[in-house]
Amino acid sequence: MIRAMIVDDHALVRLGLTDLLEGDSGIEVVAQAADGLQAVEKAAAHRIDVALVDVRMPRMDGITATIRLRALPHPPKVITLTTFDLDEYVYDALAAGADGFLLKDTDPAEILRAVHLVAAGSAMLHPTAARRLIDRYHATKQPQVAAAQARLERLTPRERDVLALLAQGDTNADIATRLAMRESTVKAHVSRILTALEVTNRVQAALVARDAGLTT
Repeated sequence: MIRAMIVDDHALVRLGLTDLLEGDSGIEVVAQAADGLQAVEKAAAHRIDVALVDVRMPRMDGITATIRLRALPHPPKVITLTTFDLDEYVYDALAAGADGFLLKDTDPAEILRAVHLVAAGSAMLHPTAARRLIDRYHATKQPQVAAAQARLERLTPRERDVLALLAQGDTNADIATRLAMRESTVKAHVSRILTALEVTNRVQAALVARDAGLTT
């Protein structure tokens, strides 16, 4: 059972997401929070597997909350929520440790799929709108490019192949099929990639790949 928390300053949004998630027999909403500060307090008191966190909230915004949540002894996975007009702070949230993000008008089935994917250790880098958002707001600078390229030097050619597909949003199963590998082997490669790149999740690995020019 996936233990979820909804973090949003709008009560109707919290209610709607709670109804949606609890309609899935594999998800239980164990906490709700109206701002980032309350989210950190509740995550410390309850074991949370996945937190859906809004970006713009009073007292503590979603970016700061994500940093604080990921620093907990038992950190939840974080999915950032944003509006359809695209929030310039989403990249900051991903860099802070979020495992993905959703637009608030995302199809309900995709929201449930995202929760299951993230809980299983994957990331929500697609659909295409998600990749466009990262591309639009992830403005690379030369020092970042050089640092990212130096990190990529630590990877084997096969690990680079895996990272390139990971950065496109492919799941472990997708990568295994495309590279004719076992899924367990892909999982081992991904673990090694995260360690070598000094990142904590697939989203951050994908951003390093984009900085280094491995993907466009």
